[in-house]
Amino acid sequence: MNERSRMVEEQLRRRHIRDERVLAAFERVPRDEFVPAQNRAYAYQDCPVPIGFEQTVSQPYVVALMVQALELRGGERVLDVGAGSGYAAAILACLAREVHAIERIPELARDASERLARLGFANVHVHEGDGALGWPDAAPFDAIAVAAAASRVPAALYAQLAIGGRLIAPIGDAHGQHLLLIVRESADRYDERDLGFVRFVPLVTPSQE
Repeated sequence: MNERSRMVEEQLRRRHIRDERVLAAFERVPRDEFVPAQNRAYAYQDCPVPIGFEQTVSQPYVVALMVQALELRGGERVLDVGAGSGYAAAILACLAREVHAIERIPELARDASERLARLGFANVHVHEGDGALGWPDAAPFDAIAVAAAASRVPAALYAQLAIGGRLIAPIGDAHGQHLLLIVRESADRYDERDLGFVRFVPLVTPSQE
C-alpha cells in the first residue's frame, strides 16, 4: 500500500469518511505535489503542512470532513475560499463541475493556478482576491468551502450561496473554532449544524493587512 492509499484508509475511512466519491478523490490527488519540496516527507501525515506565508495545507481528515459535508454529486459550481496551495480545490474539482478558488496572497494564487493546470484540473479557476467578498461574477454557488477562520460568516458568502446550497466554514477566534455547516433553505432562512472543534489560520482581508 502506498502512502496515499494508507492515508485514505487510516486517516479517512477509519474516521468515518464514508462517501466513496470523496475517498476516490483523495486517492486521485497527489498531496505531495501541493506542499513545498522541503516538506514533502510530511505530505501524507495526519497533520497540516506549512506552505509558506504563514499558511498551511490543512490536515487531510479536516479537508475530507468539510468536503463530505458539502454532499457534492458532480454538477455543482463550488467556491473555495482560501485556496492556499490548491489542494482542496483539486479535491473539489474531482467532485463538482466547476470550482472557483480565491487566494489573497499573489504568490500562492499564481503557484496554485500553475500547479492545478499542470496536474490537469482544468475545471478550477484560481482568482487572487479578498475571500470575504466571495466571487460574485460566478455566483450563485451550490457549495462554498472556507478554509480560514472568522468570527462570523462574511455576509457576501451568505448572499452568494444558492438556495439549497451548503456552506462550510470554521467560525471562532485564534484559540480555536467550530466547523459550521450552513444550508440555505430559502431566500432568508439558513440552517446551521456544528461539526466539531477545529483550528484554522485566520481569514484575513486586504483591509486588515
